[in-house]
Amino acid sequence: MSGNDPLAAIVSKSDGERAIESLRREGVYDDSRSVREASDEALALPVTEPPTETEVCDVVGQPDPEPRSPGLLDLLRDRGWDEDELAGVPRSWAVIGSVILADFGGCPREREGDVGGVLLELHGGADTVLAREGITGEHREPSVRTVAGAGDTETIHTEHGTRYAMDLARVMFSPGNKAERARMGEMVEEGERVLDMFAGIGYFTLPMARAGARVTAIERNPIAFRYLLENSVLNGVEDRIDAYRADCRDGEIGTGVDRVVMGHYDASEPRSKDGRTESEASYEYLDHALAALVDGGIVHVHEATPEAELWDRPVSRLEAAAEHAGREVELLDRRRVKSHSAGVVHVVLDARIGRSG
Repeated sequence: MSGNDPLAAIVSKSDGERAIESLRREGVYDDSRSVREASDEALALPVTEPPTETEVCDVVGQPDPEPRSPGLLDLLRDRGWDEDELAGVPRSWAVIGSVILADFGGCPREREGDVGGVLLELHGGADTVLAREGITGEHREPSVRTVAGAGDTETIHTEHGTRYAMDLARVMFSPGNKAERARMGEMVEEGERVLDMFAGIGYFTLPMARAGARVTAIERNPIAFRYLLENSVLNGVEDRIDAYRADCRDGEIGTGVDRVVMGHYDASEPRSKDGRTESEASYEYLDHALAALVDGGIVHVHEATPEAELWDRPVSRLEAAAEHAGREVELLDRRRVKSHSAGVVHVVLDARIGRSG
């Protein structure tokens, strides 16, 4: 290996997307080279210099770098687009099954179809390009519109062997949570009892059930619930999933479990009741999660947290809820999942919950 070889950061495959995002924020990710496999379990991510803020397994020389294939901007330049026109082109998109989902915010409407056509060229297995326009309604339904292709919003997406059927015009699916979905499948043990309080179409439920866990999955959105049932059969795990269309605060569903997954961003938001201040209020969902856990059980709490309040806000909220319930908290891990919005990060806490005294 020559001392002049370009560098690559070695990370586990399950951590690849998070690491790339972090390396980009740090300013050391090398977009001119392709990501390569380092082993069956690891990726080599191209970097311009050793990272100082991003956690990686190793940094190695890469003697035979592989140039990145032409991307969207390259192909549009070949078609005569100038730099001013390229400024409004989507910089990121997700391929979900046969559908490409992109943010077209700065792109003129009359040019979206041209961009969509090139995206279909780049991703030969896709047949539809959708523009994301936001989230609406009580059940957080996506608002999308077709900009190119067949316009079929229903698809089956496969991740780490788990198959997700969905309609992207009716239910949410976050590609940035891919590593976290895979991680949950790796964390559970066969026969473990799990409560998934916000199951959706089975984001976390399916990989955990495929790993042998017995999952109680709760989802109140009727469309997402229908796909949850369909996906249970699609993955052959319907015998390990007890699905309920309900609000996870209602009744005694899923008590006495070894693990609780709270995958909804606002799961740890406090509520006011009867005029009480926030510091006196009970928690909207955390009290139900902690009540469901056996002594020594584990909870996974997701939150969208301002950078300025990492990690004080999510940790203090969990500790306050545990104190209110007469429980003790042992923090096991805290992870950034992805960027949520400007200055806000999607994070998850893993904690063991015991009995006080």
